[in-house]
Amino acid sequence: MAEVMTAPTRPAKEPRNGVNTPVLFATINAVRDTPSLAKFTFRASAKWITGTYSESQVESFDGAGGVHTHKTQFSYTHDHPAVLVGEGRGPTPVEYLLHGLAGCIIAGIGNISAARGITLRSVSSKIEGDLDLRGILGISNEVRNGYERIRITFDIEGDAPAEKLREIVAQSMARSAVFDVLTSGTRIDIAVNAK
Repeated sequence: MAEVMTAPTRPAKEPRNGVNTPVLFATINAVRDTPSLAKFTFRASAKWITGTYSESQVESFDGAGGVHTHKTQFSYTHDHPAVLVGEGRGPTPVEYLLHGLAGCIIAGIGNISAARGITLRSVSSKIEGDLDLRGILGISNEVRNGYERIRITFDIEGDAPAEKLREIVAQSMARSAVFDVLTSGTRIDIAVNAK
């Protein structure tokens, strides 16, 4: 079971690894004291352009008792490569999923190491997923539509023993929202407005 991050008796006075640790611990304590602050709703919208090509945009989000916007507007393109009937004008949606998983775990590594007072020198990952097209092409009901397996390798260096660095990666995976969605499943409600 992953440990719950708690504020130390004496919170860190300075940021570490680019993480403002005093703000991190203040946030943890605020959410502990007022659980309603923990509820967030994130949004994105997408629009089909042509073929397998579409564009999406990240929108405002609710959380911590208010509505928030990002400092920058984020837009993404999605497509399939030519070998999959697209034109390669953007990553495939399943590649974005790998991107999100790696990014979520690495963000956790940064926060957890800072909370534990460990200075990181570097963190990188390689991630790949195996997908059998027979499922999404409707050729076989014996093959799932999504990834059959995902593999991630982390290279991490810091001022702690290797075992402590491995514990940080394990805790980050255990606390990762994206890892949880992929391994525990999430109910998806769909509404269709057809004209």
